[in-house]
Amino acid sequence: MKGIPMKRRLLLLLCILLTSLHPTRGADQAPAVKAKPNVLFIAIDDLRDWVGYLGDKQVKTPNLDRLAARGVAFTRGFCASPCCNPSRTALATGQRPGQTGVYNNSDDWRKIVPAEITTLPLHFKHNGYYVAGAGKIYHEVFRRDSDWDDYLGKNGSGDEDDLFTRLKRGGRNTASDAPSDGVGGIKFKPLNCDDQDMVDYQSVSYILKKLAQPHDKPFFLACGLHKPHMPWDVPKKYYAMYPLDKIQLPKVPENDLDDVPPAGVDMAKPWGDHADILKSGRWKDAVQGYLAAITFADAMVGRLMDGFDKTPYKDNTIICLWSDHGWHLGEKQHWRKFALWEEATRAPLIWIVPGLTKPGVCHRTVDYMHIYPTLCDLTGLPTPKHVEGPSIRGLLTQPDAAWERPAVMTWLYRNHAVRTEDWRYIRYANGDEELYHNSVDPLEWTNLSKKPEYADQKAALAKWLPTVNNETPGSKMKDPARKANRSKQKAARNE
Repeated sequence: MKGIPMKRRLLLLLCILLTSLHPTRGADQAPAVKAKPNVLFIAIDDLRDWVGYLGDKQVKTPNLDRLAARGVAFTRGFCASPCCNPSRTALATGQRPGQTGVYNNSDDWRKIVPAEITTLPLHFKHNGYYVAGAGKIYHEVFRRDSDWDDYLGKNGSGDEDDLFTRLKRGGRNTASDAPSDGVGGIKFKPLNCDDQDMVDYQSVSYILKKLAQPHDKPFFLACGLHKPHMPWDVPKKYYAMYPLDKIQLPKVPENDLDDVPPAGVDMAKPWGDHADILKSGRWKDAVQGYLAAITFADAMVGRLMDGFDKTPYKDNTIICLWSDHGWHLGEKQHWRKFALWEEATRAPLIWIVPGLTKPGVCHRTVDYMHIYPTLCDLTGLPTPKHVEGPSIRGLLTQPDAAWERPAVMTWLYRNHAVRTEDWRYIRYANGDEELYHNSVDPLEWTNLSKKPEYADQKAALAKWLPTVNNETPGSKMKDPARKANRSKQKAARNE
């Protein structure tokens, strides 16, 4: 600064000092770290495709439809398994049933899945998220509290009653004027109670309480709604929304099972629930109960979202809503889930990602093995190596983008289904097959698997069948192929 007058020298030094204290952002300056998005994870139990946004004209689901209109709503979302425990285990671990060996509700995944397989909530917990939940996220009897920072009913938190016990009886108040509790194993009746007496209402209240609290780190909040799982015992006001004389029954041809192979008929079990329902003459009553339970669950979703929208987290929270599988109400002369057809495997799937998704509908075929990696992708967390499925972020950005992967479903050991936008192929453990051209036969009435002109189509779909089919550790299940081979060897010895 030699030669510069003292006054100008002092002014220049002052400018330099001020610039150092309040620098303008230069090209080499790192941008501020953006806060990680929160996650609101909503699980609904046993909700099939009877939802307004999926085209059903009978059901009343205004809140689910409103939520679907806010983000990307999938019309072809499928479970990994049509059974609560294996479906939820697959989603939570990122591994299909054939990999884990968890195939049925009786398989305690906590004792089967290796400790190094980090579950979805635990992965978020390990990566700096506050993780809390309520209701049915895992199969409730196999809940693992160590995966959560807090959970309704854990260590005296929330309601002191054991949640699983309350789920089995429906709520605090089960008084009803109904003359019976249903037909055989299909349980339903209207209750003389209010919404707040129900378990799901308490679960929503817990999540709303968490949303009302300040959080010093991002959160992963999971709300598991039990309805429309049986029993379809909900406040009678929901039954009143569906007068019996207005109930529309599913279309079920009398010969619906004529072209279904023995393995499929054995899953349908038409001699069980369906025979009981037909004998009772109460098919419409049962459908009424299921519809009432759906609309109750829809009301709980609406209550949750109304509360969420009043919080400061609205613009930085990913919402993922899913149901663990579908449900049959007589289609294929079958009731419940526990089958590989469309009704048991298709369920709602809705994503809302602030700054990424625009209201739209995606008709691509996806399954729930995409949920774990997609949430990691959207939140910037590393995806664990054990996770099998890829992220569907691209479909959330552009719902009509090209997508070649089908949905793959498993029910029990070595029974699988592959679903594309046009086709469903089922191969059972004993080799029985079914093939349906869903784009022209959406109700899956015509099995094409034995027609030679579809051999190439079957072969193309069969390439997607799982190649890993581990037996359940400690079980007595045996590979059908090995069992058949041993039978042949034994017969040969006896000749």
